[in-house]
Amino acid sequence: MNTKLNIITLALLTSTSFSLMADGYGLANAKTDNIKYDAWNCKACAVETGTTGTVGVGIGYNSEDDIQSANAFNSSNQTAGKVDADIKYQGDNGYQAKVVANNMGMDNGRMEIDAGKLGLYRLNLGYRSIATYQSNNALSPYQNIGSDNLTLAGDWVTAGASSDMPMLYNSLTPFELSLKRELASLGFEYQTESLFTTYVNFQREEKTGTKIASGSFFNQSMMLAEPVDYTTDILNAGIKLRGDNWFTSLNYSGSVFSNNHQQLGFDSAFNPTFGAQTRGYIALDPDNEAHTISLMGQYNDSITSLSGRLRLGQMTQDQQLTSLGYSYSLPADSIDAKVDIAGMTLKAVTKLSRAWRLTGSYDYNDRENNTQIEQWTQISINDVTGKVVYNTPYDHTSHRAKLSTDYRISHDIKLDAGYDFRRDERSNQGRETTDDNNVWARLRLNSFDMWDMWLKGSFSKRDGSEYLASESSSAEQNPLLRRYYIADRDRTQVEARINHTPMDNLNIDFGVRYAFDDYTDTQIGLTESKDTNYDININYMINNDININTFYNHQIIKSAQSGSANVSIATWQADIEDTVDVVGAGLSYNNLMDSRLRLGLDYTYSDSDSTTQVRQGVSGDYGDYFAKVHNINVYAQYQATDKMSLRIDYKMEKYLDNDDANDIEPDTIWNVMSLGNLQHDYTAHMIMLNVRYTL
Repeated sequence: MNTKLNIITLALLTSTSFSLMADGYGLANAKTDNIKYDAWNCKACAVETGTTGTVGVGIGYNSEDDIQSANAFNSSNQTAGKVDADIKYQGDNGYQAKVVANNMGMDNGRMEIDAGKLGLYRLNLGYRSIATYQSNNALSPYQNIGSDNLTLAGDWVTAGASSDMPMLYNSLTPFELSLKRELASLGFEYQTESLFTTYVNFQREEKTGTKIASGSFFNQSMMLAEPVDYTTDILNAGIKLRGDNWFTSLNYSGSVFSNNHQQLGFDSAFNPTFGAQTRGYIALDPDNEAHTISLMGQYNDSITSLSGRLRLGQMTQDQQLTSLGYSYSLPADSIDAKVDIAGMTLKAVTKLSRAWRLTGSYDYNDRENNTQIEQWTQISINDVTGKVVYNTPYDHTSHRAKLSTDYRISHDIKLDAGYDFRRDERSNQGRETTDDNNVWARLRLNSFDMWDMWLKGSFSKRDGSEYLASESSSAEQNPLLRRYYIADRDRTQVEARINHTPMDNLNIDFGVRYAFDDYTDTQIGLTESKDTNYDININYMINNDININTFYNHQIIKSAQSGSANVSIATWQADIEDTVDVVGAGLSYNNLMDSRLRLGLDYTYSDSDSTTQVRQGVSGDYGDYFAKVHNINVYAQYQATDKMSLRIDYKMEKYLDNDDANDIEPDTIWNVMSLGNLQHDYTAHMIMLNVRYTL
């Protein structure tokens, strides 16, 4: 009975509203002159002011001597401290501030401070540190590691082979291979009461450390410690205008890169050969700049959305060339490199009906190398004579067009399909034009109770202009050789994912992907590749206090390639198999000891392996690579008071790898002086104690 009365009442009100609007009594014609707005009071709209959030400090101990463990433990020091924070301040009249810090004081930490007035201005300060470690057991006889002037001892005795150097092992000293970055940023945004907004952001990044380089004299090579001391300044600024259904912005982005080391000088450890030189020089990464201006816009209505971007930019490099040890005259003091870039993006999305949507886009990118072409004298090791060559400018233009549609067949069934086209135009790279055509379709079903699944299939074909070997692209290569990224290729790919929730407290997610690449017209080079990947994730909540999750991922890539030993038809084949397995599990137990204690355990194991079999009459193992990593994190969190909690973490990493490229002693190869064995085999432990306080 109540339902009937409600329906009747609704019908009467609807009828009355139509008649009132017809008589000029619509909302637009309402008289508001006598309304006392000052008497209105929204009690639910009150904004709480003050400071809220959490602050935490931690201290940890790391037991391992192999510095690579710092990539997992976030600290290269035996004892490490950190600060965490998540603080918010809300003042009167829209003033607000926020401070977020994570692992500040450790090798990979960050902090961000935001302050301003809502709807008017915003000031942002940021800091971040990032460190990556390769080894602290690299060995070198050179002095002044970390500088751009590597010298051998004054009484160093050269030899024709590294194994014959009498002072090699007595002169070896360990040094660290690592890179550390520090980023500091300052940003300001101002918004007027109208449609206008402007912003400016500045960021400086300083990158320091040591990485591997090599220097050579004729056929003799020495692995060197290259110093890294980079500074990169980035400036972003722009103006934004926004309306009810449109948006536009004019933006500038510029970066200036500076290397505090322009060249690396080093002594030769071998007997003088080519030119009887005993000292060499390597030009390091040159100073350069990049500047870009872009114009963006977007328009939306109830049916269609249009967006676009125009971009113009230029990259320049005018570093003075290194000429030490080069006996020929240079045609210029610097290469005066200049690359102009231009781009355009257009996209449209429209609804053809409530169930049918159409999307189309076009991307254009052009990279034109306008560097002056000069005549250079090249040193050829083969005949120890100089010959003239020219620096080759490489241009690249790409066109990408996409057209897709999605149609909802029913509430639980959706069909997507599309066509993607890409054209690349290159200069001096063996093939002027390549076209890639791709068609795909995807069907999604969630009509079954507690099931959600989708299936996607695609086929693409790449071809293009005639493949021509040129002096600039492949002067001494086999004319049958095809570079995989511009060679003809047919790709077939299938993907599927299934999500099942058989119970409210159990979720199972499974996915699989298979891709097959067939390089149909390649005789020398990569001929085919198969990529298979599947993963499963299970999450089970036993009760309100205990939760278990586990996952497994497997990927295997099988590739085949052909090569030639006589610069003619294929004379050998190779089969490469890369496998990656990752498995993990986690357990959390909450609400122990009157809901004050939480216990947890996380475990991850990863195993990557690569093998290569070469066939040339008989089969042979080219070499095996593997890396096996166990990671464990056991933690306990205790709520000591209403505002203070304690947490202790125990972390363990067991790491083992095998790489023939790193498994060599300084004198293993007769004409190479290496940095020694850089493989890893360790078990590292870390204990971290944290205290968190709630404001």
